[in-house]
Amino acid sequence: MADKKDYLNKERIVQHIDIKSFNSIELIEMMGKTAFQARNLHRASTIANMMVADKECAIILTLAGSLISAGMKSAIVDLMKNNMVDVIVSTGANIVDQDFLEALGYFHYQGTQFVDDNELRELMIDRIYDTYIDEEDLRACDMTVAEIANSLEPRAYSSREFIEEMGKWLVQNNLGVGSIIRTAYEKGIPIFVPAFSDCSAGFGLVHHQFNRKGDVVSIDSAKDFLEITKIKIENKTTGILMLGGGVPKNFTQDIVVAAEVLGIDADMHKYAVQITVADERDGGLSGSTLKEASSWGKVETTYEQMVFSEVTIAFPLLASYIYHKNEWKNRPERRFNELLDK
Repeated sequence: MADKKDYLNKERIVQHIDIKSFNSIELIEMMGKTAFQARNLHRASTIANMMVADKECAIILTLAGSLISAGMKSAIVDLMKNNMVDVIVSTGANIVDQDFLEALGYFHYQGTQFVDDNELRELMIDRIYDTYIDEEDLRACDMTVAEIANSLEPRAYSSREFIEEMGKWLVQNNLGVGSIIRTAYEKGIPIFVPAFSDCSAGFGLVHHQFNRKGDVVSIDSAKDFLEITKIKIENKTTGILMLGGGVPKNFTQDIVVAAEVLGIDADMHKYAVQITVADERDGGLSGSTLKEASSWGKVETTYEQMVFSEVTIAFPLLASYIYHKNEWKNRPERRFNELLDK
């Protein structure tokens, strides 16, 4: 049997794409004169740039699928640092198992799907399609979450509040420069993970609650929903950039309806872009079109675009486009965490 270092070594560390190092404007504009998903990506990029140019628009980025392990972290962080993302809604895997894991000093490794998975299991290596993670690193991540939970006042937290504490912990321990969690903490950007227990955070919190005597830290999913709805109530104009689908997509679209349930008239999301490979024909949410969302009163159909492409191909091109268009230079920093921490 191979040794663990045969699979996990420095030569195979996943590198993150730097959208600042290349300018996709010319390519995207050429795509606008073609057809199919290339033309859809052109329109999506122009709509995303409209969001950035609209100073009144609060921009929500949603993350689903395995994106950080696939080299998308730096592109996301560059958008955050330059005020092109005001809120993030994500799966737990992206934020905890992947971003926080790398913030702790661990890595994702290039591999192959053509491998003996039983051998990987014996070596404690986890596989995400053609990338590998050291299971021992993930367990260290789990226990760090438990450590943070043990240090907090026992009460119910929104996932945003807990992730803010994770960012604070990284700063205090001089870790995670360039991570999504630390950047969000420093920029006051809320990160919501509606299914927070479905990741390393869940293992850490289970460990905390099982071993803690007396009151414990818990996650209040309704508080998550209320907090992000407050952001919608405070911001008439909102736009969504959705990478993948899943819970983050629906959670974000639903805040318009939630505001109305509270008796507050809220405009539908004015701008919406989704990059996905999911199919709409099975009735599933991930592939449901943004036009369909309009029937629920969630998304306007004037500035919406679906791009049926794998995220790691289309997103870096779109992100480079809006970065090099430079509209972000006129955008304010919103720091919505300060609104919600009051």
